[in-house]
Amino acid sequence: QVALVESGGGSVQAGGSLRLSCAVSGYTGGNIIIGWFRQAPGKEREGVAAIYRGGGSTYYADSVKGRFIISQDNAENTVYLQMSSLKPEDTAMYYCAAVKAPHAGSWVHNPTSYNFWGQGTQVTVSS
Repeated sequence: QVALVESGGGSVQAGGSLRLSCAVSGYTGGNIIIGWFRQAPGKEREGVAAIYRGGGSTYYADSVKGRFIISQDNAENTVYLQMSSLKPEDTAMYYCAAVKAPHAGSWVHNPTSYNFWGQGTQVTVSS
């Protein structure tokens, strides 16, 4: 069983930065993909970034390319989402999720592909 705990959310002004953390426990193997998702009120949950832990390959949604960076610290078993140049439309609850898989694919930003979820951390960006 994989457990995920997010932290690092908060309130920031447009143009600012935040770093979210996702502490992973219950699995230390490489064949796992950790994704970051967000959900704003009244909107569907959308994938923003993902990382394949075994090889470190990263994947980004077009909406965050060039602004967000996903990374991992294997020693700490933690995945980070560094968010820069934040916009009010980035306001949402952010979740990390995990799925055991030998490799990533076009499904990597689809929330239905993941079966382990954290509780979420709120990010609010004011204009």
